[in-house]
Amino acid sequence: MTAHFGRRLYKGAATTAVAAAAVAALSASQAPGVTSDDHGRQSAAGATSPAPEAEADGSANATGNSPYYTDLPPLNSPNPSPSSTIGTPVSQGEAESGIPATVLDAYKKAAAELRGSKPGCNLPWQLLAAIGKVESGQARGGRVDANGTTLGRILGPELDGNGFALIKDTDHGQYDGNSEYDQAVGPMQFIPSTWAWAGRDGNGDGVKDPNNVYDAALAAGHYLCRNGWDLSAQADMNRAILSYNNSQDYLNTVLSWFEYYRKGTHSVPDGTGTLPSGRSDDHTGKNAKPGKETPPNPGRTRDTNPSPDPSKPPQTPQTPTDTVDHLEDAGTAKLTAMAGHAFTKKISTRAETKAGKAVGKVRIRFTIVGDTDTTFTGGESVATVATDSKGVAVAPALQAGEKTGDFTVRATIVGRSVAAPDYRATVTPHAADTLARTSDTALTCTPGGEFADQVEVKATYKGAVADKVAATATLVKSADDATENDKGPYFKDADGKAVRTLTDLKTDANGLIKLPKLYADDTTGTFLLRITTTGGATLTVELTVAAADPSPSPSPSTSASPSASPSA
Repeated sequence: MTAHFGRRLYKGAATTAVAAAAVAALSASQAPGVTSDDHGRQSAAGATSPAPEAEADGSANATGNSPYYTDLPPLNSPNPSPSSTIGTPVSQGEAESGIPATVLDAYKKAAAELRGSKPGCNLPWQLLAAIGKVESGQARGGRVDANGTTLGRILGPELDGNGFALIKDTDHGQYDGNSEYDQAVGPMQFIPSTWAWAGRDGNGDGVKDPNNVYDAALAAGHYLCRNGWDLSAQADMNRAILSYNNSQDYLNTVLSWFEYYRKGTHSVPDGTGTLPSGRSDDHTGKNAKPGKETPPNPGRTRDTNPSPDPSKPPQTPQTPTDTVDHLEDAGTAKLTAMAGHAFTKKISTRAETKAGKAVGKVRIRFTIVGDTDTTFTGGESVATVATDSKGVAVAPALQAGEKTGDFTVRATIVGRSVAAPDYRATVTPHAADTLARTSDTALTCTPGGEFADQVEVKATYKGAVADKVAATATLVKSADDATENDKGPYFKDADGKAVRTLTDLKTDANGLIKLPKLYADDTTGTFLLRITTTGGATLTVELTVAAADPSPSPSPSTSASPSASPSA
């Protein structure tokens, strides 16, 4: 299939930007791994051009830099076909350009969910489709059941360091069935260590399954939308794609399919899609030039020694990660933030050898644990950061949610289990340090009447509006006695009965609280209303109940009629 695409490209693609990118990607000769039922990608050692500043540690991205499909889009733009319905034969061209119905539905639903949860990401469903095409050939041509689960597992090659990244088992074989090394799993080819934090339940069945196209598509969407990326900006889209598989050739291939699907596509019945044939790890097959083996790319983690000594067993070179004995706290300050606010301090962790020497260029995973809606900047509960030359990794800033209380941030090293610290963090309730009335009108009332003005106050914290702050209002006996008064002004409850304490008050988005109407009994005098908030802000408001002024109003003076005549 790929060779056929190549012939068409050389005949007529030079005039289009997409085709130019396609030729570049095609000549790179890239590919995918194996499947558990021998359909689709076959395991082979391979190479791919790394992106600038690529890291050899495959655990840094979604797929572990596993191989992928390199077939390129047809030259003709996709057009919806009226024959693409269930029970109707699908032509080769339709299957080649169409997307299986369930798989297409999963992409669109995932993008719709992200529009609500992360609107600033601007994730197009066509990007998910492009990655799904390159990673698994749209779940092997749509071989899924009615719930979107693949018929048989789709597995990449084991990441044993022999031609690929070295990622030892992280899931005890739960997802990939391999208890020695990790393998990329499912239609979006997540490695287990990434699925552990990126996995989502896309079909609402209560399970996060990387083999389910709805779960995998939603997880891929969240993965692409992390780090605050805006995918409507080409630079951010490129970064997101490269974070999925760190290869410039991979980027070119995905963008080719993305542009193709943007021009329009159509659905085909599940199971009728065409499985791609070009593979990024194919260096001796039909994608290689005749009479010449494509050399491996030095950017991939593989043994490039052209003359290995057959008498010596192959050895995997020691990586910085292998030298880490433990993780240490690197001076993290107390982690406390008010609900809805950013934490001002960050978590710092240092990787050390057994002798206490710092280890750089290892990846530290920070995971938020506990009953909390606090996240890292970007909305994720997991962040992975590489240590610097001093062995220190600094986690992204934490953003407190609305749930108050304690939670834990756990630091671990990617690919190994070593002693590591847990960090305790606390989210405190919304608070205010100042309360003030929004009006200076005196609050007065006659006995048995009602106050004309309602009490409204504004809460602030360090000069800024304090929203969602809990408050209590009580009619107290005196300035020195906060006991609830049993006479004087009062509020009314739903049944019209007098109440002199209001609880469960909360400031609005503008920091305002407007109290209900106040009424007066027959007691005259000066009374106090005390309002207190979380955080210690207090305001005392004076209320006056006095009888109406008995003084009669002056009557208008009378004057002689201008027509009256003086008496004689």
